[in-house]
Amino acid sequence: MIYLELFYVFFLVGLFTFGGGYAMISILETEIISRGWLDRTTFFNVVSISESTPGPIAVNMATFVGKMQGGVLGSAVSTIGVVLPSFIIILLIASILTKLIDKPIVKAILNGFKAVVVGLILATACSFLYNNLIDSVEPFSFDFIALIIFTLLVFIGWGYKKIKKKAISPYIILIISGLLGMALYFIYSGFVI
Repeated sequence: MIYLELFYVFFLVGLFTFGGGYAMISILETEIISRGWLDRTTFFNVVSISESTPGPIAVNMATFVGKMQGGVLGSAVSTIGVVLPSFIIILLIASILTKLIDKPIVKAILNGFKAVVVGLILATACSFLYNNLIDSVEPFSFDFIALIIFTLLVFIGWGYKKIKKKAISPYIILIISGLLGMALYFIYSGFVI
């Protein structure tokens, strides 16, 4: 039954990933793609949408994938599944860990988690880089437009910081990247804007 599988998969994702949404992406990728719920290209499009919408990435991903696989009930089951472990863990931490936080073994475990989180985030960054610059439809096809957009955003961010002496708002970066994407991909595909 799809609802039990959705709950089970997203419960495990919520239970065994530490470090937030970016650390969860590589595990979500493995679980979702291996089950055939999304293909690789759609997965990364959904990740981009999940990052751009309000709320945690994992919750947005669970909601979206659950809706695609099991409708509204699938959406609810997946979302509950990914959130429930965090809720339980926070309750346990609040009642137990506050008494044990200064113990050397607890500090060692938490330091071990830090290393895992860094590794998961680096794996996600490498996966994003590969999947956004290398076209998954045609093997060995490089997406120069994505590289151009990335380069322009880096220069825009750098220039803004030099001129205004502060970082540019992520909202502005999202808007600029969306506009650049629409313009450059429409021009490349032969459409007139």
